[in-house]
Amino acid sequence: MSQGIHHTEVDGIPTLFAYATGPMRAGLVFRVGVADETLAGAGITHLVEHLALHRQGLADYHFNGATKAAFTHFHVEGAEHEIVAYLDGVCTSLLDLPMERLETEKEILRTEEASREPGQLPLWRYGAQGYGLVSYPEWGVRGVRPEDVREWAGTWFTRDNAVLWIAGERLPAGLSLKLPAGQWRPMPAVTSALPTAPAYFSDGKGGVLLDAVVTDTTAARLYAGVLERELSRSLRQEGGYSYTAASDYTSRRDGFATVTAFADALPAKQDAVLGGFVDVLAGLQVGRIAQADLEAVRGRSDATLTAPDAAVRRLPGAAEELLAHRPPRGLDELRAELWAMTPQHVHAVALEAAGTALLQAPSGHRADWAGYTAAPTTSSYAVTGTRFEAVRKDGPAMVVGGEGVSLTAGGEAATVLYRACAALLSWPDGGRRLIGTDGLSVEVEPGEYGIDAHTMATIDAAVPPSAVVRLPPRQQRQRQSAGDARGSAGAVQRKTVARRTGGQTAMLVIFGLLAGLWSLLALSYTVFGVSDPETSTGEWAALTVFLWAVGALLAWPAVRVVRSTRRG
Repeated sequence: MSQGIHHTEVDGIPTLFAYATGPMRAGLVFRVGVADETLAGAGITHLVEHLALHRQGLADYHFNGATKAAFTHFHVEGAEHEIVAYLDGVCTSLLDLPMERLETEKEILRTEEASREPGQLPLWRYGAQGYGLVSYPEWGVRGVRPEDVREWAGTWFTRDNAVLWIAGERLPAGLSLKLPAGQWRPMPAVTSALPTAPAYFSDGKGGVLLDAVVTDTTAARLYAGVLERELSRSLRQEGGYSYTAASDYTSRRDGFATVTAFADALPAKQDAVLGGFVDVLAGLQVGRIAQADLEAVRGRSDATLTAPDAAVRRLPGAAEELLAHRPPRGLDELRAELWAMTPQHVHAVALEAAGTALLQAPSGHRADWAGYTAAPTTSSYAVTGTRFEAVRKDGPAMVVGGEGVSLTAGGEAATVLYRACAALLSWPDGGRRLIGTDGLSVEVEPGEYGIDAHTMATIDAAVPPSAVVRLPPRQQRQRQSAGDARGSAGAVQRKTVARRTGGQTAMLVIFGLLAGLWSLLALSYTVFGVSDPETSTGEWAALTVFLWAVGALLAWPAVRVVRSTRRG
């Protein structure tokens, strides 16, 4: 293993140890995460993590768990006997999860989810499967059964799919990890929902966000650091457009990594931030990489590698690498490679990143002018079958066929095939939402299309039971849910609504201005008109009523437009 990290074994589990003084730290890592689940079963790994920690109670020492895309961590810090008790308790619970807590932990997870705002980039890049599931709600938690939880724990949380790491003065005495035998699990398959790259999509958030998948190398880590310096210099220091301009580097542990960059923006500065962001990326792509920036980033990286606690800090990541069957690298090798990097190496990463970039632009902004292709929000085809016209005159049409469903309007379609349905959301009122593995979705509302009960039953029967998510009654119609950014009821419906509301906006402006000007006239006469000595009180009152009545008539169309827009 790398310098300062020693490899041993405890109860058949590979163990990484690094010497450290002070409180002992330890972690038990399993090769299982959200990307191993299905959309309809999303959240089961997180649920197992919560159940495994319940019996720890309110301990005086620090402990926690974390469910990531491809790994689940249980970590602890405390005295030696506390480390032993914690790890033994986690393993014991995984063998016999406290199912009496199942419904309570489900509620806790739903509460936790309500305060979480997952990013949309994974959904657009990977679709509604694999690594894209981190963008979606944990829909599988509500209906999961005790036997499902036990089977998941017994399949994934085994000693052959785990690595232990410890930082302390020695391995703790009396450590025992009683986990069942199993098998090592390979890394999740990498899917794609992007036909071409670089690509972009528009979102309601105010800033600009970008990620790119690159080969996991030292040069790529340096590129992420140089990118952050350039963004901060251009957008904050020089332009004054952003308060936060930052980047992040996350290894996927499969030979590739994700470089993420972000810059916030006020509404009035969104154009400037988007343009400046793209300019920074373009500058790096043509090789404008300052040696001073490279040296600054390299210096920070080297300081991290050589810090007194560097080996301890590397332990969780080293455990993930070992679980991914990635070859270990020594400290000397890492430092030698770090200092061998040149601006040309960073430039090569910039070109690689440009070929996989996915840009999230503020709502209403495009990036095709910069060479980015709009990520697909429609399908290339519609199914053949029975056509159901919308009850609304300007609504899209629904097509229900033997292979799937489509929503069509204006020559465009959103299609979900039954064989590629990641989840079918089902509400007691008859509403359905089919979400395809590509992330596109079609919302089927029987009342809006006059779809008969037999056809709805046909749709339900065509989707595998394992993909069905039964949800509680809706208080009101939900057009879009968290994690479904690519369209609830189909992207074509969103576009139809947008075209309709464009004309409504013009009407709103015209009638609003007329009503405002007339009301100002009425107000002026109300206040000052009675001072005219030739105007009687009765005449003044009658004319005042007339002026305000006309103002109300002018205002009424504007009110109708606003109410119609809200209903749409």
